[in-house]
Amino acid sequence: MREAISSVTEGLRAGQRALVWGVVAITAILGLAAALLFLALPDADAFNTRVEQIFVANDALTQPTQLRLLEVLAQSGTAFSEVLQSYRMIIFILLVFATALLVVALVFLIMIIAQNKRMAEISRQGIEVQSLRILRAENMVMLNDMGFTLTPAAIETLAVLAEARLDDDILTGTQIEAMITGKPETDCEESAGATRIKRLRDSLGNQLVAELLVRNIARKGYTLAVEPARLRVD
Repeated sequence: MREAISSVTEGLRAGQRALVWGVVAITAILGLAAALLFLALPDADAFNTRVEQIFVANDALTQPTQLRLLEVLAQSGTAFSEVLQSYRMIIFILLVFATALLVVALVFLIMIIAQNKRMAEISRQGIEVQSLRILRAENMVMLNDMGFTLTPAAIETLAVLAEARLDDDILTGTQIEAMITGKPETDCEESAGATRIKRLRDSLGNQLVAELLVRNIARKGYTLAVEPARLRVD
């Protein structure tokens, strides 16, 4: 058990390191892309500077039409500068938004991978049951801090398995059917008990809990994967 805990802890630490380095890598890559993009964009005052040079080079122009043309060029330069400034801001906002999306996607990806590893670890090691309490009157079973409301038939099946586990017995499908119905074992069928086990697992709902809590031992029968000292039937 200590080895399993150590393995899970190491996995969590590795996931945290991967998350930190992933965020750093995403930020660095997008930061570099933003720097190259802003450097590639022309200066917002480049057009105004060029228009000013035209004014200086053609200071001899005195005709009203010519002066009006220079004024239009100057106004165009100002408009171009304002548009380019707005483009810079839009590009900056989009890059920030893209960074946030990539970071969130990375976080969810690492969370999913960690969850899958954890589920695989649980599948290999089994569920560590601290307590299993069966409340017949309420048709409920308490597994650690999880509560499951079951059908009366499922509760009876689970109670029979629990009582057998307290006696350290393994029950076949025929024995389960006989104990619940009160019939002789010779009048019961294995398939009837197997059907009750299937319905119990369906009632539990959580496939992982159902498969690991109610175990089928080949050629022997069914039992609960719970220590007798942690079982209680009310």
